[in-house]
Amino acid sequence: LSPLQGEVCNTINKKYSEFLPGVRSAEELAARVDGLSGSIDLLAAGIEKEVQRDLNVAVAEFTELKQQLERDTLVLSILKKLQEFDTAIKEYNTALLEKKYVAAAQQLEKARSSLKMLESRKGFELKILKALGIELTVQTQNMLYHLGEEWQKLAAWKLPPSKGKNSSLESVMHSELHLRTVPSKEEDVAGPPVASVLQAFAVLGELHTKVKIFGQLLLKYILKPLILYPSLQPLTEEQSDAFILRFKSEEPNLDHSSPVEVFDKIKLIFEVLHKYLLNVPLDPPVEDKKECRIILAELLGDMIWEELSDCLIQNCLVNSIPTNSSKLEQYIEVIKSTEEFEKALKNMQFLKGDTTDLLKYARNVNSHFANKKCQDVIVAARNLMTSEIHNTVKITPDSSVALPKLPDPAAGDDLKVQKTSKLLPNDMVNLENETRLSQYTFSLPTCRISSSVEKLMELAYQTLLEATTSTDQCCIQLFYSVRNIFQLFYDVVPTYHKENLQKLPQLAALHHNNCMYIAHHLLTLGHQFRYRLTNILCDGAATFVDLVPGFRRLGMECFLAQMRVQKGEILERLSSARNFSNMDDEENYCAANKAIRQVLHQLKRLGKVWQDVLPVNVYCKAMGTLLNTALSEIVTRIAALEDISAEDADRLYSLCRTMVEEGPQVFTPLPEEDKNKKYQEEVPIYVQKWMTFKELMIILQANLQEIVDQWADGKGPLAAEFSAAEVKSLIRALFQNTERRAAALAKIK
Repeated sequence: LSPLQGEVCNTINKKYSEFLPGVRSAEELAARVDGLSGSIDLLAAGIEKEVQRDLNVAVAEFTELKQQLERDTLVLSILKKLQEFDTAIKEYNTALLEKKYVAAAQQLEKARSSLKMLESRKGFELKILKALGIELTVQTQNMLYHLGEEWQKLAAWKLPPSKGKNSSLESVMHSELHLRTVPSKEEDVAGPPVASVLQAFAVLGELHTKVKIFGQLLLKYILKPLILYPSLQPLTEEQSDAFILRFKSEEPNLDHSSPVEVFDKIKLIFEVLHKYLLNVPLDPPVEDKKECRIILAELLGDMIWEELSDCLIQNCLVNSIPTNSSKLEQYIEVIKSTEEFEKALKNMQFLKGDTTDLLKYARNVNSHFANKKCQDVIVAARNLMTSEIHNTVKITPDSSVALPKLPDPAAGDDLKVQKTSKLLPNDMVNLENETRLSQYTFSLPTCRISSSVEKLMELAYQTLLEATTSTDQCCIQLFYSVRNIFQLFYDVVPTYHKENLQKLPQLAALHHNNCMYIAHHLLTLGHQFRYRLTNILCDGAATFVDLVPGFRRLGMECFLAQMRVQKGEILERLSSARNFSNMDDEENYCAANKAIRQVLHQLKRLGKVWQDVLPVNVYCKAMGTLLNTALSEIVTRIAALEDISAEDADRLYSLCRTMVEEGPQVFTPLPEEDKNKKYQEEVPIYVQKWMTFKELMIILQANLQEIVDQWADGKGPLAAEFSAAEVKSLIRALFQNTERRAAALAKIK
């Protein structure tokens, strides 16, 4: 070998000699590990077989023991609660026998608490619990029965037999309340004091129920009767062991009690209750320990005050609201009395907190006065509107509404005028026109109106006069109430009296006059009060002029509707005249004569019905229109005839003469006969066809030459009433076809 190869071999041998011991040590260690691993496997197998089994047994035993402990603890607690329930019931019975009602009630509540705890245990139901619940209910009712007996001794009611929901004065007179007086500490009185009974009720949670029942009886048989019956007076009687509250009746001075008297009566009742029954502070029930002590008076007040105050307002304060603004100052006494009444109730702890609705109502008297006044005005107005229309009064230009003289809005103006006139020179020329209008120029003409409407207008004036002395708000309400009166009239009267206004001519005429009368006053009504009302209304709002056209239209439409009815009846009667043809037939003549007579009878009846009702000018225009309708119809029918014999002409003339002679007699506007002649002579003014009718009569009796003369080449009186065609038609009907007729017809053009 070469030297290099020898050196490598030596190195390898050296490394091998160093590596061999390590390999041997590793092999020995591996052998030991394998042995140890085998031992561990044997040990683990042993643990799994023996130790784990023992451990599982121990855990199972522990779990069973734990569950047994829990069951035993639960049973123990249930037995403890059962023991507590039994103990509470026993102590309750003992306390009840000794009439220690508070202690007895507390024991019952303990028993109830124990039973609730037992019943709350889920999955652990005992049949005995149902029996215990029944026993607790029985004992509670027994306790309440005994407390009820004691309560009836403390506050005993003697009530009349119930005969309905509302109590009459006679039945209330038999009502009594007996209150056992509270014994002092020094006195040894058998039976529990009032505090014990009421505290027991509180513990059992029945106090509110008892107080509520007592409050309802108090309202029905004592408080409300004192408000409703002015003659009823509370009468008290104090005995050795009781205080008796009953009633006596005195003759009342007024239909309604004054608030001051009512407040004094009710205050007396509350003072008695506070002294002998309710002045006992009570502890709240156990579960309400956080609350303050119970105040019986406050509890009763909370339950009855709302109903009591409503009754006081509706049946006492409402009736005391003044009906006249001049009496408003006197109402301060009522407000003070209300304040004192509430203050007294607060001192006795029946009331708490701020001002109640009762005092707010009393202090708001101005608003209530305005509302009541407006309501009274509207009710009075509606009663007048629904009263009979036919009761009338006569209105003349001198008539005026019965109203006190209004104060002068500018009293200083007269003085200014007088002072100025003194400064004028003596030789100053007066440029004023000496011709003056009549004082009646703008007056309503003489006529009749319904007395209810006159009263209605007086009501409006009086209400506005009341407004001038009222507060601003009240003034505005009263002013608009007056406007509402007239708007109500516009809606109510035509509807309420509709049938009579359609059937009865006189009522239609009265309604026409009523509307014109109201419209006449509305023209100046606002102006008269303009500067005497509140400033809000002085800027042009205080006016009624806007209502005037509506009222005039309302009256005119009603009367024109009646005129149309009368016209229809006239035309219907004339339709039975058989067109005034063949008057030589007696039957036809009788029919025509009957129709004329019926028309005249109708007009005469209307003339009497409207006499002294309508203004003369309206009367004459209305009668003239109806008579004109009849004449116009007769002229039209006769002018349409194609053949009129001499006998027909004579009979037609006779019928027309009847209309001319008797027609003016229907014009009787005034009751005095001698004054009616003037209007009967003026018939042509009111009857448009009067002259036409008279010209027709002339034609019926004239010969051809006379007719031609009346025509006078279209310039005569006949031409003024008839057309050439109408005259020619009449000539052809009256005269036979001859040369003379032809010549006459030729001249009519």
